[in-house]
Amino acid sequence: MVIDGLPGGGAEKVVLTLVAGMLALGHRVSLFSLRNVCEYPLPAGVDYQVIADTNRKPWRKLTELSRRAGLLARAVRQAEAAAGAFDLVVSHLHKTDRIVRRCRALPARKTWFCLHGVFSPSYLGHRTGLSRWLKARKIHQVYQGRNVIGVSPAVLDDLKRAFTVTLAREAVIGNPFDVAQIRQLAAEPADVPPSGFLVHVGRFHETKRHDRLLKAYALSNLPEPLVLLGQGSVARKAALEALAQELGIAERVIFQGFTQNPYAWISRAKMLVVSSDSEGFGNVLIEAMLCGTPVVSTRCPGGPQWLLQGDLARGLADLNPQSLAETMQEIYRHPPQFSAADFAAFDTREICQKYLALVE
Repeated sequence: MVIDGLPGGGAEKVVLTLVAGMLALGHRVSLFSLRNVCEYPLPAGVDYQVIADTNRKPWRKLTELSRRAGLLARAVRQAEAAAGAFDLVVSHLHKTDRIVRRCRALPARKTWFCLHGVFSPSYLGHRTGLSRWLKARKIHQVYQGRNVIGVSPAVLDDLKRAFTVTLAREAVIGNPFDVAQIRQLAAEPADVPPSGFLVHVGRFHETKRHDRLLKAYALSNLPEPLVLLGQGSVARKAALEALAQELGIAERVIFQGFTQNPYAWISRAKMLVVSSDSEGFGNVLIEAMLCGTPVVSTRCPGGPQWLLQGDLARGLADLNPQSLAETMQEIYRHPPQFSAADFAAFDTREICQKYLALVE
């Protein structure tokens, strides 16, 4: 596994879950981090190596990708000399992919790029003209003719359509979840509102669209408070607090901040709401349903439409506050029928087997 550092993000957590799952199955795993950043505990037994770039010369940006690819190549050769050739290499996140693509020690047939998000909204949405064309061209060059994993079908479809990429091999593999641990954490105590509540879990980032969520909540007139589990910049939080005040819901919106165990909150919520503009997969949707909590999500590019099938599809809303409010009301009054067993295919062991099936 290769990744550009391990700060506290969703993709990083997925990588560590995969590593732990592979180790539990008896495989040897190397985890190469391209920055000396790690905010998660590392699984016991992993060969963890930091391959940091220490170059501080003024022109370092001009040669960054090739230089860092060379550092990675040296680490790969040393690891293979000591323990044998790798059977499977998985690169995570786009900056990592740009370096891995240039690494001459990693055979293309053994190397897979795992895409955790829908690229076009993130990389092209704010660009026009030549800037847009150049960015699309650069992304095309990274993935053209290579092996790519998408965490949902929409991720692959977007890459092929928006960036005119033809892939050598492709696979859709959802994110892994430690089902037993989630259920255990969900049962732990939490100081939640006693009268019931709705919950949103996610950092205060523009793609999460907390503004849409607050407007929808105001329109829904649902009686329970709305709990926001997440954090962000002081300015962004202040803007959301001001919006809640403007909408007349400030007394019913609880800015709970970051919590070490969101599952204890999710499991006790009447409903979990996702209001994003895009979600590569939508981890929190699976986590909520594993906790037995109904979900509502925008029908945004990415995983939600793939995950919410059958009766669960009633929880999909259009990308506007009115539709989201109406969907929240519908699921509040008539929760869908589902079982946590419906999501057993996302258990870590099952997902690891799908990755292992990529080995030639």
